[in-house]
Amino acid sequence: MLPIVFVHGIRVSATMWGPVMSRLARPAVAVDLPGHGTRRGEPFAMEAAASAVAEAIDGVGGRAFVAGLSLGGYVGIAAAERFPGRVAGLVAMGCTALPGRHAGIYRFIASLSAWDPSLADRISAYGLRRALPGPAGEAMVAGGLSCEVMPQVVEAVTGHGQLAALSAYPGRVWLVNGARDPFRADERTFLRACRDGRLILVPRRGHLGMLAAPGALARLVGDLCDQVDGPGAGGGARTAGPGDAAGDQLERLESAVATPRPR
Repeated sequence: MLPIVFVHGIRVSATMWGPVMSRLARPAVAVDLPGHGTRRGEPFAMEAAASAVAEAIDGVGGRAFVAGLSLGGYVGIAAAERFPGRVAGLVAMGCTALPGRHAGIYRFIASLSAWDPSLADRISAYGLRRALPGPAGEAMVAGGLSCEVMPQVVEAVTGHGQLAALSAYPGRVWLVNGARDPFRADERTFLRACRDGRLILVPRRGHLGMLAAPGALARLVGDLCDQVDGPGAGGGARTAGPGDAAGDQLERLESAVATPRPR
């Protein structure tokens, strides 16, 4: 059974994926990127981050499905380009905005975070718990926060050519975005860059919203992983919709994470 390697977002760690991994029916690991979690204090660079993903893949047999959110999605794209024989397929979530569009804003926020990392860590922990109440939020902060690495991450992501990386990767890619996520700004451009891409939009969800329903997200990622070696691979880039496998998974995820409506 093909394993899954999960890649975390900026300033958090591998622990963010704990609630999702505990609900998977297949082997999975989550990797700490340089400068984060157990590797806090190490310098962050995109090449080193992609190598960390490759090392995690080697640890589970040498070939794996990769799933990342936000920074993890950008790193997953880089790993797919550099190690296409090891990345069997890719789910890149919340990472279809070209970083250069708002690079100045990202650099300013990162510099504020690095100016007083302990304060930034406390503010981040509060915000993450507010955004994801309960176990999902606790998982985000369980491995510690690393706001001091944010300037290095911003420079690395801004300096990486995501579109060229996607166009170089021959495997299947799913771009998964919450409909309210500002990081979906260039999703159509990213989709066109994929050789074999799919775009899945989750209604009413923001940047972290899918993590609020870890069971549904585990089923989605697991089902997409099942498709990698199944029939129907290929076919170019398109948007998932009703009537196809990704559309069916989207409907289940939407149902699981939908915000209750007032009666």
